[in-house]
Amino acid sequence: MGLNLENIVAVSAMPGLYKMVGNRKNGLLVEDYDKGTTKFCSVRKHQFTPLETCSIYTDSDTAAITDIFETMMAKPPIELKSSSQELHNYFREVLPEYDEDRVHISGIKKVIKWFNFLKKRGLLKMESSDQEEE
Repeated sequence: MGLNLENIVAVSAMPGLYKMVGNRKNGLLVEDYDKGTTKFCSVRKHQFTPLETCSIYTDSDTAAITDIFETMMAKPPIELKSSSQELHNYFREVLPEYDEDRVHISGIKKVIKWFNFLKKRGLLKMESSDQEEE
């Protein structure tokens, strides 16, 4: 079991997350989840972060964002307007071993924003590794 975040990208200078629908030598074609419109984003103006490659620093290594999202499904996030201390406390519950020196409040807020974005649009679905059960 696991979450499938394939083809979901964050694009610098653009709010939200996008579905990658095409790849060009000089950029990506991305689809807006809400409007359904497709837009070309040049590598000259934007940086792209595939969500499936994101991770959070821990005391020993890193934790995949998919694992964090799975935990967050059982423990829904608090409001983004909460105090820094409350956000750190929540993140400690979701990922107790996160590296508090390298994970800043902006990173915690970004993880919560992405989680809320995906959940609101029904994109956080568990994928079964053995789809044929008899």
